[in-house]
Amino acid sequence: MPGLKKSKPTVLVGMSGGVDSSVSAALLQRRGFNVVGGFIKNWSDSKDVWTGECNWSGERRDALRVAAKLGIPLLTFDFEKEYRALVMKDFFRTYKKGETPNPDILCNQYIKFGLFFKMAKRLKMDYIATGHYARVRWDSNGTAHLLRGADTDKDQSYFLCRISQEALNRTFFPIGNLKKTAVRKLAKQFALPVADKPDSQGICFVGKLDLKDFLRTKIKSKPGEIVDPKGRIIGRHDGLDRYTIGQRHGFAASGGTSAWYVARKDLRKNCLIVVPGARHPWLYSDSAVVRDVHWLGVRPPAFPIKVQVQIRYRQKPVSAIVASDKYKNRVKLKFTEPVKAAAAGQSAVFYKGQECLGGGFLC
Repeated sequence: MPGLKKSKPTVLVGMSGGVDSSVSAALLQRRGFNVVGGFIKNWSDSKDVWTGECNWSGERRDALRVAAKLGIPLLTFDFEKEYRALVMKDFFRTYKKGETPNPDILCNQYIKFGLFFKMAKRLKMDYIATGHYARVRWDSNGTAHLLRGADTDKDQSYFLCRISQEALNRTFFPIGNLKKTAVRKLAKQFALPVADKPDSQGICFVGKLDLKDFLRTKIKSKPGEIVDPKGRIIGRHDGLDRYTIGQRHGFAASGGTSAWYVARKDLRKNCLIVVPGARHPWLYSDSAVVRDVHWLGVRPPAFPIKVQVQIRYRQKPVSAIVASDKYKNRVKLKFTEPVKAAAAGQSAVFYKGQECLGGGFLC
């Protein structure tokens, strides 16, 4: 990493109370860095019965136990107000529009590599670090490049596609070159009190609740008609926000034997359009438009450019040509093979080999 000549730089490590971030802190300490832990409080909602499933105080307690074991301080940052405004507001807004948002990407952009990074600078910290499965490479010009994590099953570069070059340039991903099994072994070697803690699953503010159940508490849905490709009414839906493009619909039309899948949403008519069979052509797209594109490099690439695109986490990348669009921060995608279930609001993330170039949102 360019630019620093301190003998013992200080790193603010985002510590969630989980295994990955705890091992990250321990590894940096072993490498000789001055390590300070930082716990981020994003979300609590005492009015909701599901609060106990997203127990931030319990996670903070675990982070404190790890910090005590390592002999490092732990700072707590309350970003709940900002999280609601910058992440949750967009999450609810896009779901109300019938789109499919990914709040983790916005959380990384605005909170972990936004506010948390700014706080590190304000506190005169030299770097930040997180427990993401990703890697950073610096070129001879000092530009930071985001690479996939070595563990292909755990790679989280998809969620980091919108962070700033400034933040990326001052970030360590200590476990990015490791497999998850190796991280677990290290947790035991370091005798960390969370060594046997299960991995967190799903979206934090939902906890163990089904996402649909959570959304029912936050969004007033408007029921409407379900129609087939010919426009015939074949049922009723509970609200367009309850369904995802490509999702198998849980009903059977009279006299039919095929399963039905969500193909489109007509917001103007409040209609859900379903098609018979998982391979119906309406479920596939050979092109797309991506809005609010963010490039991780110092400047955007020259168009057209051939990339690999992921529109879902852990999806197999698909080759595509990215071309400029007449609107600012928008690009056109032409897939080399049809892509299934490309839904508005999903994040389209661009790769060149192992490098993540950036990403945007499907229109």
